[in-house]
Amino acid sequence: MTKEAAEALLVECIDAESLQHHSRMVATAMQAYAEVLGKDENTTQDWWLAGLLHDLDWEKKPELHPNYALNNIFPNTDLSEAATEAIKAHAPERTGKMPETEIERYLFACDEISGFMHAVSLMRPTAFEGMKAKSVTKKLKDVKFAASVSRADIHRGADLIGKPLNEHIEFLAGVFVG
Repeated sequence: MTKEAAEALLVECIDAESLQHHSRMVATAMQAYAEVLGKDENTTQDWWLAGLLHDLDWEKKPELHPNYALNNIFPNTDLSEAATEAIKAHAPERTGKMPETEIERYLFACDEISGFMHAVSLMRPTAFEGMKAKSVTKKLKDVKFAASVSRADIHRGADLIGKPLNEHIEFLAGVFVG
């Protein structure tokens, strides 16, 4: 699947600007990690696609997410098996698929933390510029802040990619600045 086709699919399936923004943030995070890990161009694109399309059905079919997209949208595309499986593994409690491969683990790790970091950035006059892990982890302790974000999944994601949470946050803050 091309990036252009994926963007068109995103806009077709998601109306909310906030969810489109989240999807693009996760795609950016996934691409940055793929590049740092030395993935080739095709693999890096798969990582970007998995990030961009992971919540494709969240807005219109939240009770069926991500199974609706897996069963009704992706079979009609040429999205790779690796990207499709990563999307399946980003919601293991709904699909039964645990994140095992590298792309699956990184998508799981980038999803919740990206949304949380975006919420933190909205509270800062400089958004992601100068954002420190310490300020993000402090907000994580405030259960009323971005209450719908799973703190357990954020910690589990960092564990899945073998990075201390503060290192994961610092990396992503640098990615999201640009």
